[in-house]
Amino acid sequence: MDIRKIKKLIDMIGESDVAEIEIHEGEESVRISRQSTFAPQPITYAPAPALVTAPVIEAKKGEADPLSGHIVRSPMVGTFYRSSTPGAKVFVELGQRVEAGETLCIIEAMKILNPIESDCSGKITKILVENAQPVEYNQPLFVIE
Repeated sequence: MDIRKIKKLIDMIGESDVAEIEIHEGEESVRISRQSTFAPQPITYAPAPALVTAPVIEAKKGEADPLSGHIVRSPMVGTFYRSSTPGAKVFVELGQRVEAGETLCIIEAMKILNPIESDCSGKITKILVENAQPVEYNQPLFVIE
């Protein structure tokens, strides 16, 4: 059977509602079917890993705000890093004096490393997130006094 005829048959079947055709020419035969002869495989999904987030400090009624001073918050969702590479010196330490514009940490979001800079000058009094922990948008990261 001529291959051009077979291709033409396939095109004709694709344009019609016919699901299957079988043609015999002498001792040769061709069967063209739109449906797969394989049974569909069930789709299985793995359970999503649990998202671990750093605790958010909340004040109780009647208590003073536990985060006194200037709070530097995360501008995005991502992963918090205290240094530029593993094993490198951290950007800031507890008790260190920082100037406005100085890099405090990096937040990785979608494989992009985003430096987070101090928006005021002062002393780092609290570091509220552990290295390599996920952070949420607007989550407190540092307290500067």
